[in-house]
Amino acid sequence: MTNKIRIGLVGYGNIGKGVELALEEFPDMEGIAVFTRRNPEDLDSKLKAISLDHILDYQEDLDVLILCGGSATDLPEQGPALAKHFSTIDSYDNHNQIPEYFETMDQSAKAGKNISIISVGWDPGLFSLNRAVFESILPAGETYTFWGKGLSQGHSDAIRRIDGIKFGVQYTIPVETALEEVRSGSNPTLSTREKHKRVCYVVAEAGSDQNLIEETIKTMPDYFEPYDTTVHFIDEKTFKEEHQKMPHGGFVIRTATSATGNKQKAEFQLELESNAEFTSSILVAYARAAYKFKKDGKSGALSVLDVPPAYLSPKSAAQLRKELL
Repeated sequence: MTNKIRIGLVGYGNIGKGVELALEEFPDMEGIAVFTRRNPEDLDSKLKAISLDHILDYQEDLDVLILCGGSATDLPEQGPALAKHFSTIDSYDNHNQIPEYFETMDQSAKAGKNISIISVGWDPGLFSLNRAVFESILPAGETYTFWGKGLSQGHSDAIRRIDGIKFGVQYTIPVETALEEVRSGSNPTLSTREKHKRVCYVVAEAGSDQNLIEETIKTMPDYFEPYDTTVHFIDEKTFKEEHQKMPHGGFVIRTATSATGNKQKAEFQLELESNAEFTSSILVAYARAAYKFKKDGKSGALSVLDVPPAYLSPKSAAQLRKELL
């Protein structure tokens, strides 16, 4: 590929900063600008910082726009609005709302003759791919997904949107007895609540109602209501000392039985010291796929399940067959 793929970023939180770093490791990519709702002069970015209000002035300067906002409020608004004008990648992670979000993005992307690859990351994302592959090759079985122990960016972002919260993070913790039961091959039936716990650490604004904050978190649909959730209120000093790193990981496990009764198990695992940096690298790789689809004359929304693995690589099909098959 002779010309570099020109990338724009929308948002400069943890994911935006991670994408900027990841671009340095992708020689066929070039970061052009960060578009922000904040004062551009306040961003400590190596890329040019531009007000989001002026993003449409850059349609001819960008090949793919990576949307780095959160799923709770940013992406449902920004995604459809920007897909009319740019090919986009996002990490929308509200699993229950993905079908509806996909349809909205599909309409917008087709209207602009663009490509929008949604819900890119590791779950949804790489875990989705493994669930699909495992279930396809081991039809007589059960699939289980466990997340953590780790800091969830989407859930932490949802916490920080609540009135009265100054800082907040959420850790997802697998229930160890459930994980052991699954690995035994007994194919247990487990509810959402039986597989994971959610633990939140919150710094409340002065004068805020902590009881109301805790109730709002625990009853938040999709994000916290289905789980046993614990909320700890801590001071700002403790938060900055103990909750700045973003580790995460998890497992996709498929346990099955063959036609002759032999037990079979497939497992995919991630251990991440930086959730944001890993997720950002996935977003950048899928930007390469979006660029290829657009070059092919395609338009509309796609998920990771619709993207050929070869489209993620800078190598030719012949190289991939020679080196990786």
